[in-house]
Amino acid sequence: MPYLPKIALNPRRRAAAALLSSPHRLHAAILSGLAVQPVIERILWRLDSSTPHRADILVLTESRPSWAHLVDDAGWPGADGGTPLIADYTPLLERIARGREFAFRLTANPVHNVPRPSRPSEQQATRLKEGADNGTRTRGFRVAHRTAAQQLQWLLKRCEHHGFSIPDATTTPPAPGLQTEDQDLSAGPAVTIVSRDILRFHKRPDGPRVTLSTATFEGRLRVTDPATLRAALLGGIGPAKGYGQGLLTLAPLHTDEADHG
Repeated sequence: MPYLPKIALNPRRRAAAALLSSPHRLHAAILSGLAVQPVIERILWRLDSSTPHRADILVLTESRPSWAHLVDDAGWPGADGGTPLIADYTPLLERIARGREFAFRLTANPVHNVPRPSRPSEQQATRLKEGADNGTRTRGFRVAHRTAAQQLQWLLKRCEHHGFSIPDATTTPPAPGLQTEDQDLSAGPAVTIVSRDILRFHKRPDGPRVTLSTATFEGRLRVTDPATLRAALLGGIGPAKGYGQGLLTLAPLHTDEADHG
């Protein structure tokens, strides 16, 4: 049975600040919330809000977790609103049907593969040198999309593969007499990038720096393949899932609630 808890952290506490500064440390803290170790189930998580006063973490797990350690060390133990919310994810999965529409949110690491990076990182430069020294062909490199337009196209190209489409946004028609024949009233896809970030951290103090370009998408989707969309919800979209990327979440639309009771 999948669960989707929300954990509130207090960024003013030293332990919370340390966790929020490193996706690697936060991932390790999340894994410690599961009783069966080592963890072999798929874990997805996302930092949903980060302000000087509060940080909400969403975590998708297959087994029921416990977040007492996070609350005690980095949250508000005993305070109103400090107890993690642990919701059963099954009812939402059962509501997914072909043609149904949902509001969605996704934080992801949009990337593409290239034969040779134009500005290779230290690790990529080492791989290129080793390939040249050994006379072997170096396989492609994963490179981040940098611009918002590239990141948006990355998502739009992958929708159908993950069992959904993004319909056009609704537009308000112009007042009578203002519309012209060549006027384009299309508002484009019903999705927008609400935030972008570059995360830099180290897995180990003496290890190489990891850099991730992230984008958070919000919009409206239409289900085209229920089974495939459920797999995307449970398995995530894109790379860097261990570092808080790829968790797609849905919410019923208000119009959908009215139509379905």
